[in-house]
Amino acid sequence: MGYYSHMRYITQYILEDLRKKMVFIGGPRQVGKTTLAEAILSDSFPAGRYLNWDFDEDRQDILKKKWSEDNSLLVFDELHKFPRWKTWIKGIYDVTHTKHSFLITGSARLDVYRRGGDSLVGRYHYWRLHPFTLDEIPKGISLKDAFRRLMTVGGFPEPFLDGDERSARRWRRERFDRVLREDVRDLESIRNIQLLSMFLDMLRHRVGSSITLSNIATDLQISPKTAKSWLEVLERMYLIFSVRPYTRSLPRAVLKPPKVYFFDNGDVIGDEGARFENLVATSLLKRIHFLEDRDGYRYELRYIRDKEGREVDFVVIKEDVLEELIEVKYSDESISKPLIYYSKRLNPKRATQIVANLKRNFDKGGVKVVDPISYLRKSI
Repeated sequence: MGYYSHMRYITQYILEDLRKKMVFIGGPRQVGKTTLAEAILSDSFPAGRYLNWDFDEDRQDILKKKWSEDNSLLVFDELHKFPRWKTWIKGIYDVTHTKHSFLITGSARLDVYRRGGDSLVGRYHYWRLHPFTLDEIPKGISLKDAFRRLMTVGGFPEPFLDGDERSARRWRRERFDRVLREDVRDLESIRNIQLLSMFLDMLRHRVGSSITLSNIATDLQISPKTAKSWLEVLERMYLIFSVRPYTRSLPRAVLKPPKVYFFDNGDVIGDEGARFENLVATSLLKRIHFLEDRDGYRYELRYIRDKEGREVDFVVIKEDVLEELIEVKYSDESISKPLIYYSKRLNPKRATQIVANLKRNFDKGGVKVVDPISYLRKSI
């Protein structure tokens, strides 16, 4: 796996940013953050040092600030589990940033601190690492094979590179267990992990549908407030992400609940249509996060549904301007009527329908109908 690590799509930008500020890398557990950090160390900072808060010896060295002045890069992994990590790293950086570069990685929470009041403001750049997608495929894997793997085992490096469904199922179960029993326990005050696990399973069956939390809460006999906070916890742990409705300039838009998608395409329980929609959602989110982190623009990923039930799967908004409407279908080539309706009403820069089993791409009535490989392989 190390062979692929330095090929990750954000590596060159991280190296540029390390010259100026600290760099934070957030993202799901087992998405390759540690492998990427180790590759940056071996390729560009051989005199650097890697310290992981989860290892006893490293933790002691972190608390005692015990490393060499010659360590040109200091990598701190899972540092957010140290309760006072922000103040601690701020002090170290302010005093020693002329001697060391700093790379901080974590599977949760870093993103939370990036928002809101932040004592580290102006001292770091933040990058979010995502699983493999069609616009980032390791050498030796064809586009067709990559699509098959993304649809069956998902894009996380270990199962994706292995390509075996049985191994992927075992890997996924272990990963769920670790996130729920270790990361959630370390960072959140949730007592009933078993109920949280059932909540997660219910979401796995509802990918692509709007989620009415009060219904799920009734089924699990928890309060809607608890269900809402659990949804936020699962988002903070990079297991899921929510896509909320777009309502601006649509008087008949419905303030519908969010739709929920999974960072790991293999987590989706349902038909190929649901898994394909999830695959498009993760690819769009990856591209949006990359453009935000690299260029500083503000993007949003939304969906549209009005009182008449007209729905379009995804809306991409850049700096409050509607860039693109995207409808996702598994096999139906006929152009979605709501997509035509909204593209006339909202006049986006682009209107696209992505069809998994499309024989050839075509344009009709201002809508581009494309296969996923043509659309999603656009380079990041």
